[in-house]
Amino acid sequence: MSSPAAPSSADRPSLFELFRAFAAVSLSGFGGALPWARRMIVERKRWMSAEEFNEAFALSQFLPGPNVINFSVVFGARFGGAPGAAVALAGLLGPPLAIVMVLAVLYARLGDLEALSRILSGVTAAAVGLLIAVVAKMAAPMFLKRWNSGPVVAIAAFIGVAIMQWPLPLVFAVLAPISVAFAWFKR
Repeated sequence: MSSPAAPSSADRPSLFELFRAFAAVSLSGFGGALPWARRMIVERKRWMSAEEFNEAFALSQFLPGPNVINFSVVFGARFGGAPGAAVALAGLLGPPLAIVMVLAVLYARLGDLEALSRILSGVTAAAVGLLIAVVAKMAAPMFLKRWNSGPVVAIAAFIGVAIMQWPLPLVFAVLAPISVAFAWFKR
């Protein structure tokens, strides 16, 4: 995985823009912020290309912890160093924290309502649809531009986890060294 060149100062968002963008992502991303983060960063603001986003997100998946939180720190650090990482993280976590606190109080009082159960079922279906859409968008550059070992490893991982229902750590332990070896030999 090659690391993209650092953006020029003209292309760098300010700390306030980083905070505002990640706050908007967090307020849009009920059930998952990844689709909204990609839309904001790649499609709207054009701060990263689709491939740069995929590379930064791949690094975020490799790190321990929630992927989108890791991504906000990686992205913020790329554009603003430690302060950029801090404001991107604050933008991503601050608004949802306030909302969840309010919703927790409401759910404690109204959680037994049947209508609420139906609403939550509908929200779940929408979240799954968003996740499928963002996976398709993220995979498209990998499958369309360069048909090499990357798509083969992705398909093998899908088959192992989704179809064969093997444990994810086992699939990762087998495919990670294979993927690294393919990338190393490709150089």
